[in-house]
Amino acid sequence: MSTKVIHVLYNDDDVLMDAVKTTRAAHHHIEEVYTPFPVHGLDKAMGLKPTRLAICSFIYGLCGLSFATYMMNYIMIQDWPQDIGGKPSFSYIQNMPSFVPIMFELTVFFAAHLMVITFFLRSRLWPFKQAENPDVRTTDDHFLMEVALHGDENEAVEFFKNTGAVEVKVIDKQ
Repeated sequence: MSTKVIHVLYNDDDVLMDAVKTTRAAHHHIEEVYTPFPVHGLDKAMGLKPTRLAICSFIYGLCGLSFATYMMNYIMIQDWPQDIGGKPSFSYIQNMPSFVPIMFELTVFFAAHLMVITFFLRSRLWPFKQAENPDVRTTDDHFLMEVALHGDENEAVEFFKNTGAVEVKVIDKQ
């Protein structure tokens, strides 16, 4: 099933921000915006929800901290207790201050590595995936807004030309 979308090209980020606000006010659905650099406030102007990746990072950090605690307790207290520097290994709590660097490192390690994996999965960046950039000019100096087409095509094209667009194209998206 193919659907039609409108590719609206802009050459200024301020014009793009105004166009996004105008488009949302006219109740058009913005599919995606492609920019050559991050545009501050674009996510709020598009009406995107805040990300929940920070919550995932916190949970991954807790998993790393739990794994570090379990690992050090098993290795240093239960499996092979050693007298290091005159500190006997009778309990984990007595030796915990010396384990703090390991707990910190594994917390950061788990949070960082699992966040990279989560980001790639959430962004659908699979290995050998084809690029989705619809216009190569968006990697240099242009901004592209992809809007779903509902209703009259000519009326929509005229609406986007009035927002300051440099170029407006109607595309069949598969």
